[in-house]
Amino acid sequence: MAFGERLAECGGAAMTSLHLTNAWHAKSGGIATYYRALLEAAEQDGRRMVLVVPGEHDTCQQNKHTRIYTVAAPLTRMNSGYRVIYPNRWPGVHHRVAEIVRQEQPDLIEVCDKYCLHYLAGAIRRGLFSGLEKRPVLVGMSCERMDDNLGVYLTKSRWGRAFAQWYMKWIYFAFFDHHVTVSHHTAEELRLASRGHVRERGIWIRPNGVDLTRFSAAHRHPAQHTRLAQAAGGNPETRLVLYAGRLAPEKNLPLLLDAFERVLRDFGHDYRLLIAGDGLERAALEQAAEARFPGYAHFLGHVGGREELARLYANADVFVHTNPAEPFGIAPLEAMASGTPLVAPDRGGITSFAHAGNAWLAPPEPEAFAAAIRGALQGPDREQRIAQALATAAALDWPVVARQYLDLYQQFVAHGSTIEPDFRSTPGTWLGSEV
Repeated sequence: MAFGERLAECGGAAMTSLHLTNAWHAKSGGIATYYRALLEAAEQDGRRMVLVVPGEHDTCQQNKHTRIYTVAAPLTRMNSGYRVIYPNRWPGVHHRVAEIVRQEQPDLIEVCDKYCLHYLAGAIRRGLFSGLEKRPVLVGMSCERMDDNLGVYLTKSRWGRAFAQWYMKWIYFAFFDHHVTVSHHTAEELRLASRGHVRERGIWIRPNGVDLTRFSAAHRHPAQHTRLAQAAGGNPETRLVLYAGRLAPEKNLPLLLDAFERVLRDFGHDYRLLIAGDGLERAALEQAAEARFPGYAHFLGHVGGREELARLYANADVFVHTNPAEPFGIAPLEAMASGTPLVAPDRGGITSFAHAGNAWLAPPEPEAFAAAIRGALQGPDREQRIAQALATAAALDWPVVARQYLDLYQQFVAHGSTIEPDFRSTPGTWLGSEV
């Protein structure tokens, strides 16, 4: 369906949407992938979209229909690979962000941040932000769970979880008109926060996608597999176990080493572990791998070229993802689109698209994961599950998924939405008690 036809269905003229996030990395990251897909779809369809992200300097990249503002911001203390735009002006809004919003006069503002940028939405809702010709629709985009983040970087205590629940209900959920999230796993935190509100809000669950023009089983070739194996110290018969993603604490990467060490006990085959990516955990992982199984782990660092990454996916024998609290899992979906068997936890956002028919899911424990890896390498239904995985990926092509997001936002601006949310907040008092 052409954009004009979809626009007519959405009931209005073209809108200007403004999107803000601190989860932006020039090299990698699922949230950055999401926004790049939206920008590409908006540019192709002639939709006006503005993205605001942190960077080293204030810059502006102007395309025909889309615009990317970079706001000068310091590196984060928790993860030096990212920068963060902090509020520096009452009421909790960065002065450069405020200037951009007033200049762009958006019809809709989407915020993908629970800690610093969402205060803009709260200020607008409370009438504390001046200079807007009309009040934009405010959308909270939830690409992660706050309680999971606190558990990894600060505390796993019940007090930490209680604080996250309080914060999500009073300092996040109520700031927006609508909420969108990427999986049932991330939606459950919103469901708890949505209990007992004076104003009703809807929560829509929408998946991320995969670039099918880039990630494909067509990239698999015996010569490529042999080249990878030999670079890792193996031979043409070596079985390649691949992880690709950020090397960060939340990815639960010690499980990857524990499971691979157990797989190595199968002396009937030669195995190599390929780890593509960079991050805070790299040095510790390299040291641990060298101490436990020297010569069998090959760290590739950040794989910058998307074509190179596509070949890496397609020529591995199994892809392993270890985070049991993954919000969605774009890298595992890219592996599925590449025809590579996926081993992943039986919980978290990955289960939005991965199941027993198209992947090998297991409890996030070393023995269970090692067994799943063996099953993915030589199980009797390997080809059947790969075929199902390819079909799953085909239904989540980024151009289709990105336009579904943009169409939903267009409906929010036009008349709320004719599409029913997956669930709604429950009515309550000003004190937050359900009625």
